[in-house]
Amino acid sequence: MTLQIRPATPADVPVLVQLITALAEYEKLTHLLEITPEKLETQLFGPRPPAEAVLAEVGPPEARRVAGFALYFTNFSTFLCKPGLYLEDVFVLPEHRGQGIGKALLQHLAALAVERGCGRFEWSVLDWNEPAIRFYQAMGASVLPDWRICRVTGEALEQLAGRR
Repeated sequence: MTLQIRPATPADVPVLVQLITALAEYEKLTHLLEITPEKLETQLFGPRPPAEAVLAEVGPPEARRVAGFALYFTNFSTFLCKPGLYLEDVFVLPEHRGQGIGKALLQHLAALAVERGCGRFEWSVLDWNEPAIRFYQAMGASVLPDWRICRVTGEALEQLAGRR
């Protein structure tokens, strides 16, 4: 298998939407999807893109097929006083799993974090996703037991902002 990991381009937006939809289906979260190609293109390639994406492709150069993606952004650690790389989503299509593509995506992003002088490379994992947890631990990641994600969205976000 020939594997290439490359930065996404605006031409990749339709396939990224398909991959994100497949991820939502896997996680049984399609009811939360608000993604459109237009929204995603603005967020990844607009004037101040808050996120970046890479695609994993397999096959010979003349017949490459997308096998997965990773979407990430820069965050910041006040304690380390350094930027960090936060992996929002990584997904490999079911027919391409077990071929080292997920590992290659994580290694690619870890190298990018080192190159950018990041102090951390972090991501979250759903507590029910035992195969992913075991995979991440095998890659050297610590699953932090004392930390919980806090999230404010929708009407609660509007209320917190004092707008409702």
